[in-house]
Amino acid sequence: MKQAVVYGIPNCDTVKKAIDWLKLNEVDCVFHNYKKEGICKEKLTAWFELVGWETVMNRRSSSWRALTAKEQSSVHGPADALKLMLANNSIIKRPIIEYKKQLLIGFDEVQYQKLFS
Repeated sequence: MKQAVVYGIPNCDTVKKAIDWLKLNEVDCVFHNYKKEGICKEKLTAWFELVGWETVMNRRSSSWRALTAKEQSSVHGPADALKLMLANNSIIKRPIIEYKKQLLIGFDEVQYQKLFS
């Protein structure tokens, strides 16, 4: 069985909920810590192609809110979003779970059950 990869930061409550759910449901997974391991341009670009850059960008995060209005309004497309997310990976939604060429973003127990059952 293919292993799920959980991308996020360890102190995020939503990431913790997702990992707890995966463990409880005996889903084999590894954790990729954005803060320690970073994230590469190629991975973000692949995610953008699967779900769109708007879905990957977390506009509700404290990191997004800490940006100036000018910085926020400068994001007009995938190239701008990529540049911003590479510079500040806290603006990437979390968790992002890769499994069998699919992405789950955030924690939604119904979606998890569908993908992992």
